[in-house]
Amino acid sequence: MASLMNTFKFVQKLTANNPAVLRQAARSMAGWNKDYKAGKFPQSDAEREAAAKKYFLLPEEYKPYADNGLGYGDYPELKGGLGIEARDPFYPYDFPELKRNLHETFHAESDLYSEDRWSQPAPPRYANSTYWLGFLGCMAGCLVLYYWLENYRMYRPVAVKQYPGDGRKHYTFETD
Repeated sequence: MASLMNTFKFVQKLTANNPAVLRQAARSMAGWNKDYKAGKFPQSDAEREAAAKKYFLLPEEYKPYADNGLGYGDYPELKGGLGIEARDPFYPYDFPELKRNLHETFHAESDLYSEDRWSQPAPPRYANSTYWLGFLGCMAGCLVLYYWLENYRMYRPVAVKQYPGDGRKHYTFETD
């Protein structure tokens, strides 16, 4: 607790003398890296090679998104589809909480491929037609059973209430 208070006093003294230090410290702790900010769409081969080098890709691997006005610029179009959970959990990653290595380029839609999202790492076990046939078979079976057993209702049989000595009063609420 004492070290926390000493740190707080030190920061207070530092910012009292120069308030710009606190603003600059907050600016430098941004959650994104300005080096990865997408530039203009590469027009020449030299620009393509510079963009590939910027994203740590080989020039043969580098293919930017189409220049259709979505704002991706020179950002590389990476293949997607496999989520983070499909990666080897025992590999010694540089950032194990993200299963990512240093200078590994993020996918433009990396929020779709994080571990807290759904992704399909392997093809489904059966074809979609098999799932549909199973669903329709169960529904048809239920429908057939419903119509076949329509005449055989199942309910608790209830008879008319029976009293001993019909027509006689058993209880009166009058006082004598």
